[in-house]
Amino acid sequence: MTQTKKVLAFDFGASSGRAILACFENSRLSIEEIHRFENNPVMRNGHLCWNFPELLEHVKEGVRRAGSIDSLGFDTWGVDFGLLDEEGELIEYPVHYRDERTQGMVEQALKKMDADRLYAATGTQIMAINSLFQLLALQRQEPELLEKAHTLLFMPDLFAYALCKKKNCERSIASTAQMLDLEKGCWSGSVLEAFSLPGHLLNEPTASGTVIGQLESGAKVIAVAGHDTQCAVAAMPTTAQDAAFLSCGTWSLLGCELDAPVLTRESRERGLSNELGANGKINYLKNIIGLWLIQESRREWKRQGQDYSYADLERLALKEPALRSFIDPDDPIFTPPGDLPGRVQEYCRKTGQPVPESVGQIMRCIYESLALKYRFALSQLEQQTGREFRTLHILGGGTKDKLLCRLAADCTGKKVVAGPIEATALGNILIQLVTLGALEDLDAGRRLLAQTEELKIYDPDPNADWQKAYERFVKLL
Repeated sequence: MTQTKKVLAFDFGASSGRAILACFENSRLSIEEIHRFENNPVMRNGHLCWNFPELLEHVKEGVRRAGSIDSLGFDTWGVDFGLLDEEGELIEYPVHYRDERTQGMVEQALKKMDADRLYAATGTQIMAINSLFQLLALQRQEPELLEKAHTLLFMPDLFAYALCKKKNCERSIASTAQMLDLEKGCWSGSVLEAFSLPGHLLNEPTASGTVIGQLESGAKVIAVAGHDTQCAVAAMPTTAQDAAFLSCGTWSLLGCELDAPVLTRESRERGLSNELGANGKINYLKNIIGLWLIQESRREWKRQGQDYSYADLERLALKEPALRSFIDPDDPIFTPPGDLPGRVQEYCRKTGQPVPESVGQIMRCIYESLALKYRFALSQLEQQTGREFRTLHILGGGTKDKLLCRLAADCTGKKVVAGPIEATALGNILIQLVTLGALEDLDAGRRLLAQTEELKIYDPDPNADWQKAYERFVKLL
């Protein structure tokens, strides 16, 4: 008789969090969203912060609604953390990566350890949001808080600790910090020493799928791949070597799986990053601003009294002429919230391109620019790894955007496989099921999803216009 397993996945996104209940029985997996809640940062003591107390109440509500479960696990975006004092109490609300405290920190840090050495030590793309620079900002601006700190917990581990009072440091989320030695799997002594950071704050990293503790009910608290990108990649429905992935949400993470990190200067200069995956592989990837461009544009138009649905925006974009104007999605001007459509127009004006005027023209510019940046990133990955990718697996919420998937296929010349939509939650769930012994390993989970999930195939239709557009785009970069 097959034993039924019920697991609960908590997935925290840019604007909301969700509790997903999964049931695995007779090789069939069913999932249900049982609780959704807002995840809006709050201002506290001059910083943009996670509203941790409120979010924890929603977590407890999700557990209550789930009823009898075998396990639960948490995933969030990378880099953010909370600090506990000697008594194990949270010192202050965890600061959000979009807070401005890290401005100028990278430049200051590179005076102590140059970019090549820092990248060679950690393999992480050097970005101001990384945990290292958040800690350096704390060291410089609020040293009294750092002195009180006894333990640093990344956000998924902090939620787990709040439920079972067991401290843990899961390795996939740790690998986003810019402090982990990927080759040795431990914290980099050279980085901690160079920046005079207290190593006692950091627990030794544990493998994805580690059982941390349990609830009073007996349900296991499992450290899944705490970084949501690695959960999504865990749910990629293939084990093929010629497949690349695009975890497509507020951020786009485009990459591939490798056996060892790439730590060269050229890799650093190209803005490529190495992260630890749930299966122990290296996820070699490029961080690209993703659906944020569309989400924040929609919010701005709503602030102006124009309430468009995402379907409306896609429809308006399709009505406009193709390949007129492009932006670099990763130009820093597009990172802050606010009048993003106005910044798109200003970018095109400054770069001597036709300025998109209508909503549809601005959306067409954004869509095509994302597709062109995906092609650029794939080209970099192929050059650095010596591989040729034939298939691009688009995972997560971006799979619902048919226009983006179609443009990605045509622009890159790769077959696009879109799905699963719920890749992050499914990856979280698969890791729990492997830990519970219901699945042999993650590859078995991937095969299961390939057979059971609805996947949409987009065969490429490349043409000379895309090639000319790409040449123009590269010049912009």
